Amino acid sequence: MGLGNNSLTSLEICAGAGGQALGIEQAGFTHVGLVERNSDACETLRQNRPQWQVFEEDLRKFDPGVIAKCSVDLLAGGVPCTPYSIAGKQLGATDGRDLLPEALRLVAAIVPRAVMIENVAALAQNSSYGPIRDSLISELKKLGYKTNIFVLDAQDFGLAQRRKRALIVALRDDTAQPFRWPMQLGLAPTVGEVLGPSMASAGWGGANEWSHLADDVAPTLVGGSEKHGGGDLGPARAKRAWARLAVNGNSYADDVPDHNFVLRHGQGNNGWEGYPRLTLAQASLLQGFPPDWRFSGSKTARSKQIGNAFPPPVARAVAECIAEALGVTHVHDPA
Repeated sequence: MGLGNNSLTSLEICAGAGGQALGIEQAGFTHVGLVERNSDACETLRQNRPQWQVFEEDLRKFDPGVIAKCSVDLLAGGVPCTPYSIAGKQLGATDGRDLLPEALRLVAAIVPRAVMIENVAALAQNSSYGPIRDSLISELKKLGYKTNIFVLDAQDFGLAQRRKRALIVALRDDTAQPFRWPMQLGLAPTVGEVLGPSMASAGWGGANEWSHLADDVAPTLVGGSEKHGGGDLGPARAKRAWARLAVNGNSYADDVPDHNFVLRHGQGNNGWEGYPRLTLAQASLLQGFPPDWRFSGSKTARSKQIGNAFPPPVARAVAECIAEALGVTHVHDPA
């Protein structure tokens, strides 16, 4: 059910596979447009939500005039995290992939009631990015916004994954209510609890034993950059963390284990070859996507879309708090 006369609108930038957009939709917002330059991700958006208006183009070239007739309550997006990731060169604002200035350009042009930007936790926590944070807050203040920055972890919102992300929430000075961060939901499920039924779905007799071995939340799923990564569960240290959950992180499997698969412990040089690999559908579940969400492109392209997504449940929790600050307190899933 929608929000009726209280419906809120959103423009999504750097939309990717739609994790944040889906969570914002679940919080009751109607998207007036989604901007994404990756063709596979755009096809993912279109096939899952044919009603969404997807602009397949570089954000730097996006003209907000195409939605000039639309009132935008929320400008949201997950700008590329590579410039601020501790795994990268940490070039920050000097990185050519930094799109925070483009987000500010659109805020100035559209003047939404609220802004929601997701990025890696380092942007909020790393002292070397202090000048960038200060500049961002200052620029938003000049545009008439009060900014909140906080780090949220997906495992605190019902996901079986440690995934810390920085959230930048800015509210226009005429906002109805003060913003409050969402409350944590409590103890997260384990990987075994979330994926156990899937592992058993093809008749694998070892699924129950595996579920007991996978008795903790997962490390952060990774997708890699536009040109690098994808196709596996990350570098060696990440694979070792997955191995402690009885998961072989060398690659993604095409299918779940069947009745012929034998669970072996500590096989091979790295100690994880005897464990089952995850499928992309299982990785999607760990990210909080609904089971019927479909991803387009090659296997590597799909793994990047999934690994780089912002979990919908976390996006929904933040968007619901934004909706409350904007004066809409009863939000519902869209029809």
